[in-house]
Amino acid sequence: MSTSETTRPATLDATSLRELIDSGQAPRLLDVRTPAEFETSHIPGSYNVPLDLLKEHRAELRNHLDEDVVLICRSGARAGQAQQALAETGLPNLKVLNGGIMAWQAANAPVKQGAQRWDLERQVRLVAGSIVLASVVGSVFVPGLKWVAGFIGAGLTFAAVTNTCAMGMMLGKLPYNRGASCDLDTIVGQLRESAGGRA
Repeated sequence: MSTSETTRPATLDATSLRELIDSGQAPRLLDVRTPAEFETSHIPGSYNVPLDLLKEHRAELRNHLDEDVVLICRSGARAGQAQQALAETGLPNLKVLNGGIMAWQAANAPVKQGAQRWDLERQVRLVAGSIVLASVVGSVFVPGLKWVAGFIGAGLTFAAVTNTCAMGMMLGKLPYNRGASCDLDTIVGQLRESAGGRA
């Protein structure tokens, strides 16, 4: 097991991040939630780089991330995965916003609001719960359906133990959760523009 897998990611709390932003020393803020979650609410000045895209294109993204980077998600779990992926490219100065956007909002820090959409965790609960309920009710007529509920339960247990969620990753790819402007070229273009503005 590598060091990056055994060590906890460096974190930054909402108050400290707000102080950095207010002082004009804002780090690069990468929000790794789905585009739909990002559209619903995000920290002003942050960039949406969904976790699956970040993992797939971390080497290209690394070339546009020279300075301090703070990774943001709903509660911190996905941002921790993003931190591990970027750390593997040798990127220094990575931090995870402790408690994610939920902690940021709880601290009454500024948030840019958009169209309201369900966050990915809520979608997973709806789909998993619906499958389990339908399986249990259906097992009255087809007894073997109870194993579908058991399979979903095992999947949720595995997701909790490994801090990953295959169902969430699949739901994140649905059109509801995707945005037209959230592809690698658009993200790299935004990062280049902001780097030019900082120079």
